[in-house]
Amino acid sequence: MTKRLGLIGYGGIGQSILAACAAHPLPGYRLTTLLTRPYQRDQAQAAFPDLAVTDSLADFLAAGPDIVIEAAGQGAVRDTAEAVLLRGCDLYVISTGALADAAFRSRLLGLAGSGHGRVIIPAGATAGLDGLLAMRQDGLQTVTYISTKPPKAWLGTPAEQSFDLDAIAEPTVVFSGCADVAALRYPKNANLAATIALAGLGFERTQVKLVADPAASGNTGRIEAESRSSRLTVIVSGRSSPGNPKTSAITGMSVLAALDNRSAALAFG
Repeated sequence: MTKRLGLIGYGGIGQSILAACAAHPLPGYRLTTLLTRPYQRDQAQAAFPDLAVTDSLADFLAAGPDIVIEAAGQGAVRDTAEAVLLRGCDLYVISTGALADAAFRSRLLGLAGSGHGRVIIPAGATAGLDGLLAMRQDGLQTVTYISTKPPKAWLGTPAEQSFDLDAIAEPTVVFSGCADVAALRYPKNANLAATIALAGLGFERTQVKLVADPAASGNTGRIEAESRSSRLTVIVSGRSSPGNPKTSAITGMSVLAALDNRSAALAFG
């Protein structure tokens, strides 16, 4: 049975997902509806005439998606997630930093646990979540996440208030602290910190460093973790999204990979 996909977001990540689905449709899935901001609706409808494009959440849900992909930022998660779950849709969340809000996270997981749709976290622009999950069963002890990006990627963030980003000449730590603070203070830069916290030790025990490096040509994430019997080091480097230097280009593809794995005859845990 073909599952109907709904997509929230028409920014860089959303457009990469739309283009990928158009070029290489996923077996067992059909993208049917798109929720945009009002000023994006007409442009999106012209670009994708086969989709039901709307700027109304009620109309989006009325179109009947079975699975919803969020690709529109933390604010969109807060505005839409509860309604999506109550509708019985599984929700793939890219902007996981919204879940750093403990009260909001508790409400969503309460809905999911009471028989509504599930909250599913794709890998995004990282790797190693399977290792963290296994190490959690083995007594995970420490997790540190280091995100390195060019200085321009930190424009419009709190780092701009404390550092002259144009003058940075060597790798500079612009934030060091817990994952919940990182995810909420840097909502467009540190969603992966939240993803790693959710897969590992939680928000308060996951340490995060955000680094501005003038020699960086893209975005690099490094996970360092230890359990009772294992040590994990994962480094992922990739190009920034063409439309947003804060985001890695591969982020949207991780959602499609998760969907493909979900329905595959040979699946990876």
